[in-house]
Amino acid sequence: MCEKVKIISYILLGDRLKKTFEIIGLISLICFSFFYTEQISTVIKENDDILNEIELIANQYKVEPIDALIKDNDIIPGLNGVEIDIKKSYRKMKKINSFNSNLLVYKEVLPEISINEKYDKYIVSGNKLKKQVSLLFLVEENSEIEKIITILKKYGISAVFYTDGNWFENNNEKIIDLIKKGHLIGNLGYNYNYNTTGISWMNTVVTKIGKQNNTYCFTKENNQEVLDICKNNKSYTIKPNIIVENNPLIEIKNNLTNGSIIALKINKQTIEELPLIIEYINSKDLEMVNLETLLDEKR
Repeated sequence: MCEKVKIISYILLGDRLKKTFEIIGLISLICFSFFYTEQISTVIKENDDILNEIELIANQYKVEPIDALIKDNDIIPGLNGVEIDIKKSYRKMKKINSFNSNLLVYKEVLPEISINEKYDKYIVSGNKLKKQVSLLFLVEENSEIEKIITILKKYGISAVFYTDGNWFENNNEKIIDLIKKGHLIGNLGYNYNYNTTGISWMNTVVTKIGKQNNTYCFTKENNQEVLDICKNNKSYTIKPNIIVENNPLIEIKNNLTNGSIIALKINKQTIEELPLIIEYINSKDLEMVNLETLLDEKR
């Protein structure tokens, strides 16, 4: 009886081993098939005229990224690089089985040092290689901004309205309306003094209700306390390179450069001279954009 049991056990064990080897063999065959297919595909591509031509011109179309410029606590945005996406370009051209430069697909190359989430630095201008500037309007408690908005609308310009906390409290609907019209809202704290509670509340309204992507603080000069509070609330701190004091048009003419961030108080003189300022900036072939666009590192 025991002998019969042993014989049956050996038979069952043999069947199991046979099935195991069959499974292993099948898996090996599948793996080899994938490997072989991949190798064949690689060989075909290496001898593909379309792919060879794309790779041949790739360096001609490559633009290297530019790192953000940091000096002490100041920062100026860099610029993304651009290069051909070889795989995507090849797939598009393979559909027509012919090389066509119009079907080239490009991808961005990020700089190693970027302005992205650099909340611990003062942003002092946009990148000098982009022919853009930004206008910032400082909205204090009793500021009347309707005339400014009307002039900007006439010229099709998006700007940044830096609002004092007291004005902000009484004009929530106006804040949301400005964002919807393509402008940005910056944060002046209360009388240019920042505290965590105030900045957090204002930022929440701007980002959650207004759907603005980033938030911005303001300072005329280096101020570590402002920088720390704004950094802790993930707000960029802007230190404009042009802060107009008394003569808007003259001061802008004397200091305007590519990438300028121009801060203006809202008063009678600013309202009167704003059309002349806009026309002068236009004459220099500079585009007036909001801060988000100015600081964007895309080319």
